[in-house]
Amino acid sequence: MDEVLPGLLHWPTFHDGIGQVVHSHLHVASGAIFDPRLPEGGVAGLEHAGIPSVVLLSNRHHLRHSAEVAEAFGCPIRCHEAGLHEFEGDEAPQVEGFAWGDEVAAGVRAVELGVLCPEETVFHIDAGPGVLLFADAVVRWEGELAFVPDDLLGDDPEAIKAGIKEHLGRIAQDEEFDALLFAHGEPMPTGGREALQAFAAG
Repeated sequence: MDEVLPGLLHWPTFHDGIGQVVHSHLHVASGAIFDPRLPEGGVAGLEHAGIPSVVLLSNRHHLRHSAEVAEAFGCPIRCHEAGLHEFEGDEAPQVEGFAWGDEVAAGVRAVELGVLCPEETVFHIDAGPGVLLFADAVVRWEGELAFVPDDLLGDDPEAIKAGIKEHLGRIAQDEEFDALLFAHGEPMPTGGREALQAFAAG
């Protein structure tokens, strides 16, 4: 694990299911853990870093090791209410819903992005100068902000990209932040506002 900002931890792990490295984060002050895969050392590794009190999914596809974390620490799993259909059925983990604008943990607020999927959430985290955490709508590839490949963007990739950029422009204008975190990509501790504004306008 490394500390992106004081009290904000990040770790990469290899996800066999998609054949890529993915990224998880923990906001120590609130106990919010985002899109978690277990770090090196497993559950003990999380205990060493800080006890999770809530698992937050940036979209319904990022369950990852959430069930293991929830069982180990007795904490809820939460996803935007538009994605709860993914977790129906007796074999599915119990997942609670939240709405746009909700404070989903102390100092963590759910910001609407949608477009790519109805529940696509940006989390605003009250750490340092302010942080935004992204699911799949924006990734960081070789140091630059990017979209996922077109074949993952649906039937009309250009329309999806345009919709994402429109929402990102609004978010960049309305939110206070300078750092960016990604479910797919290395963190950007500084310069995030300028990078997001340029990406939205590009």
